[in-house]
Amino acid sequence: MKTWLALLVLLLFVLAGTAFVASGVYDIGADAPHWRLTERVIGVLRDRSVHVRADGIDVPDLDGADRIAEGAEHYAEMCTGCHLAPGMQESEIRPGLYPKPPVLAEEHDLQPAEAFWVIKHGIKMSAMPAWGTTHDDEAIWNMVAFLRKLPTMTPDEYARLTGGGEGEAGHEHGHHHRGEGDDDVHRHGGGAEDDNGHGHAATTQTPGAVPEAESVVQAFHAALARGDRVAVLALMTEDARISEDGETQDRATYAAAHLAADIAFLKQAKVMLLSRVSALAGDRAQVASASTVRATVRGKPVVLRSDESMELRRAGADWRIAAIRWTTEAEPAQP
Repeated sequence: MKTWLALLVLLLFVLAGTAFVASGVYDIGADAPHWRLTERVIGVLRDRSVHVRADGIDVPDLDGADRIAEGAEHYAEMCTGCHLAPGMQESEIRPGLYPKPPVLAEEHDLQPAEAFWVIKHGIKMSAMPAWGTTHDDEAIWNMVAFLRKLPTMTPDEYARLTGGGEGEAGHEHGHHHRGEGDDDVHRHGGGAEDDNGHGHAATTQTPGAVPEAESVVQAFHAALARGDRVAVLALMTEDARISEDGETQDRATYAAAHLAADIAFLKQAKVMLLSRVSALAGDRAQVASASTVRATVRGKPVVLRSDESMELRRAGADWRIAAIRWTTEAEPAQP
């Protein structure tokens, strides 16, 4: 009798739950807060889940200046819209998020192992993504190292560390875009460089020789065209080198200023791919592309012949861009 009664109660709970879901009475909108009890249960569930999964994670040395600087770059690119930065009062996205993300520039109680797990795996039913799908463990530990220092930073210290201080603010672009007759034409192309900035000897390249590497190059340009900074940088190795206008930059320098200039330029440009070829050399690939770029620069129509050479490095089953060289020659604008 007791067994039947227990089964009946269970059945009633299932039917009630099904009716509740089917009715649509629950407001799924992000602007409708949880009931207080629901919020408390979810909070305990989240905290315990993170704590259990972070237990046993070995925490590396997080005090290195290079590690903290690299983490600052990632934080500035990926996190400030939700978690803010020193001196930021609010962002456009935060008021519409539920639950609202913590302000990490203030005191926080996440232990390093827990912070690593959350950044890597994200949190269901929140705006926290799983950055481990696009960033390796080293990059995530760099972010953890930076987060430990963030609550003690002044706005000026943060700006200097992330490349937003004096010297960058007065920079019109990472580079300039001009038309025929000007000296500093936007340059894309040339031969790829290795990690130390040394050029490689020419290798026979043919269309589709390394299709996986060519797909990464295509994805890189698609991300640039839509203004997706995170996707652009995720396709580059941490030690990538970018050469344009006779200047070679590291990835952090490119991300701080020149990347924004490229995105802004491409918003009003029309790019036509003329050719793309590739070649394989061990765990590296070379991909060369030629394009025509039509744009309006300082009120003048310009037509640019853009040549690009990229070196990509294999990382497991994936390819990442390790070196880029861009060169461009301006041609007379066509009607």
